[in-house]
Amino acid sequence: MDLNKLPRVSLAHLPTPVEELPRLSRELGGPRLLVKRDDQTGLAMGGNKTRKLEFLVAEALAQGADTVVTAGAAQSNHCRQTAAAAARVGLACALVLGGDPPPSPGGNLLLDQLLGAQIYWTGPHRRGEQLAEIADELRAAGRQPYLIPYGGSNAVGATGYVTAMRELSEQLSAQRLRVDRIVVASSSGGTQAGLVVGARAAGFGGQIVGIAIDKGEAGDEPYPVHLARLANATAARVGLDASFAPDDFVVNQDYLGGGYGVVGELEREAIRLAARLEGLLLDPVYTGRAMGGLIDMIRRGVVGSNETVLFRHTGGTPALFAYADTLV
Repeated sequence: MDLNKLPRVSLAHLPTPVEELPRLSRELGGPRLLVKRDDQTGLAMGGNKTRKLEFLVAEALAQGADTVVTAGAAQSNHCRQTAAAAARVGLACALVLGGDPPPSPGGNLLLDQLLGAQIYWTGPHRRGEQLAEIADELRAAGRQPYLIPYGGSNAVGATGYVTAMRELSEQLSAQRLRVDRIVVASSSGGTQAGLVVGARAAGFGGQIVGIAIDKGEAGDEPYPVHLARLANATAARVGLDASFAPDDFVVNQDYLGGGYGVVGELEREAIRLAARLEGLLLDPVYTGRAMGGLIDMIRRGVVGSNETVLFRHTGGTPALFAYADTLV
């Protein structure tokens, strides 16, 4: 497996730091908590999608595209980072956003507009159902679009998290740290699938736990089946002789709450604890829910007080400003 041979453009500030969370750990009575700061990837306020976009944008450029097209919710972190990546390399960007335009933009949507993205609103649709239709419209207008799937979660995008796992393994080795579990928000699947492929390649023996953010991300397909299919495609792309089955994926679906993007007490408490104990900002949709799930698992003894747990911070800070009314 030689990841250096794959087309890639430099967009992220790497490696991102691994930091201790000692005050939060003491508050919870253990375990030892670490955080991998992929909110610090640098591109337009950072986030995990920047790693995926290094490979996706490289493929778009190699195919001669002049426009990238992707989809997400109105406060999509993926869309914000895609718009920034496009601006960075000189491509146009079209964003297909679910819902209707708000009275005034805020959070990620404000940044989408500042970054020059062309926005298409799609009412009740949120998962890119109209991507192909809008791409056809762009082709008819003489453009050369490159479609990036929802969340950047295909084998090309997930490659970014194969490389991320190698980066983390090197950091843990240098710091002589052994991690029992990695906990990460899991939604469209590319991050968790890439981590599991990267873990197999690196010989990482800990457990990778995905906290499900939205039960509907894989459509009618069971989510572990979706993850296994994505992981197998990713392994084939990076040249790893390995196969993956649904049982290779740990997905906790106990914390879906009111649904995607609906903030409840779980998310509020996690966001406040991280902010007030560690000065760490979580987002209301992904990392707030994932950290809330981790905190609950610690309190219930599912995660032991003698373990070392690494939380992968996938970013999303700009969304905080769009959720002010539900957080304070």
